[in-house]
Amino acid sequence: MIQFYETYRGLIILVAISILALIISRHLLYPFFKKIAEKSSNKFDDLLIQRRTIERAVHIVPAIILYVGMPHVLASTTVLFHTLYTLNNLYFIFIGFLIFDSFLHACADHILLNSNKQGLPIQGVRQAILLVGFLACAILVISQITGKSPVILLSGLGALAAVFMLIFRDPILGFTAGIQIAMFDLVRTGDWIEVSKEGIDGTVDAVSLTSIRISNWDNTTSVLPTYSLVSTTFKNWRQMQDTSRRRVQRSILIDANSLHTLSADKMQTLEKNPLYAPALQKLSSRLSAGELPLNLTAFRLCIDAFLRSIPEIDPKYTLIVREKESNGKGIPLEIYIFTSISQWAAYEDFSSTLVDRLIAKLPEFDLKLYQLSQAE
Repeated sequence: MIQFYETYRGLIILVAISILALIISRHLLYPFFKKIAEKSSNKFDDLLIQRRTIERAVHIVPAIILYVGMPHVLASTTVLFHTLYTLNNLYFIFIGFLIFDSFLHACADHILLNSNKQGLPIQGVRQAILLVGFLACAILVISQITGKSPVILLSGLGALAAVFMLIFRDPILGFTAGIQIAMFDLVRTGDWIEVSKEGIDGTVDAVSLTSIRISNWDNTTSVLPTYSLVSTTFKNWRQMQDTSRRRVQRSILIDANSLHTLSADKMQTLEKNPLYAPALQKLSSRLSAGELPLNLTAFRLCIDAFLRSIPEIDPKYTLIVREKESNGKGIPLEIYIFTSISQWAAYEDFSSTLVDRLIAKLPEFDLKLYQLSQAE
């Protein structure tokens, strides 16, 4: 026992110093940095503490001491030196990867603290960068175990490129797609998207490196490969949600047999309505002497004025009342407006009620709703 101690006394003392340095680092340096972070107004250092970046970083201290001190206590030609030296390097790589992982987490959290960037697929990009770091660490580990230079290992990877492309196909495609999604801000967590090709219509729950999870409105869940969003046409309703303005595009079919000119008495009756008067006066000014307006034309202009008077309709956006080409089954009269009601149930109620009100106004202009007869 005494002979063993005499032989490896330097190594034992070095290991003891390393352990003592780790204890001091964990109980003195780490709390010191933690207090600094708590007093600082910067949020990033708080995230480094929460994600255990500093806590993991202190484990490098004993590894550095062993790395520096080992050549002084052991002969570099001994098997024990090479074994301990390799194990210490592997420990370096392992701790370095954990620190890198924690640091990436903290960076991602710090970016998402910005309200303008919340929902961005940052986690997918973080996973992609972490994958690159993992591959680099794996090469270094193999290099330490085999004793070969990482450059030699990298040069040999060319032959395995096809295998790696097959194994990491989704992560590689997901990484490039994640960069595009983040750069062009295509999709965020919480966005309402619609992918007609896949029958998907719902809210994005999560965007990762390889997949996007969507909760559909029919209470089902869909999972799409991340790269499919940059190769498939999809609709994102975010702008509608951000502006709280949603389009209403509805049509009613007018019976062509109910079209006729309005008499002077009928025009006078309609002009008594203060909402219709300006539109009808403008219509009369466009007519030649003795010409009477058509009831459908008057209805279209008066409906335009009526729509502009509804507080839930925003006149700053497109507001059109137009006749569309007839297909022989009535004359389609379409309204194209934007409402401030964007919540689904309330929006459908408003849209349906609005169409009901328009249909109810048809008799005022002696117009009839087109109804398909049995003969037709």
